[in-house]
Amino acid sequence: MSMTSSVPYLLRGVHEWILDNGCTPYLVLDATVDGAYVPEEYVKEGQIVLNISPSAVRDLKIEQDFLSFDGRFQGVGMEIYAPISAVLGIVARENGEGMWFPKEDDDSPAPTPPGPPKLKLVK
Repeated sequence: MSMTSSVPYLLRGVHEWILDNGCTPYLVLDATVDGAYVPEEYVKEGQIVLNISPSAVRDLKIEQDFLSFDGRFQGVGMEIYAPISAVLGIVARENGEGMWFPKEDDDSPAPTPPGPPKLKLVK
C-alpha cells in the first residue's frame, strides 16, 4: 500500500513544538527543486534558510504537496512557495534542535537489502 509523504505532518508537528518551546523555527529548503519560488539573492549553495515564526510570516500553509507563506525580505513582501519535496529540514534557530528530511527520489529504485555480512578471519 502506497502512503502519502509524512513530511508535511512532521513539519507541522515540529514547527508547533519549536514554537511551544519559545524558539524560532527555521525552514531549510532546496531552492533548486522545480517549482520552488524563493528570493534568489538569499540562496546559498542551492539552499535557503527561512524564518517561519508567526512574527516573520503570514498565511503559512503546509499542505500535502506544497508549502507557502508571505514573507518580507529587506522590507519587500514576497510570496514563498515550495513543493514539499524541497523541504530539507526544520530547526530551532537558538539550538539547532529539529528534524531533517531525507531527499525522496521518486525515480530511484527501491534499495536492495544487503546480503549476509562478509567476514574475513584476521590472524
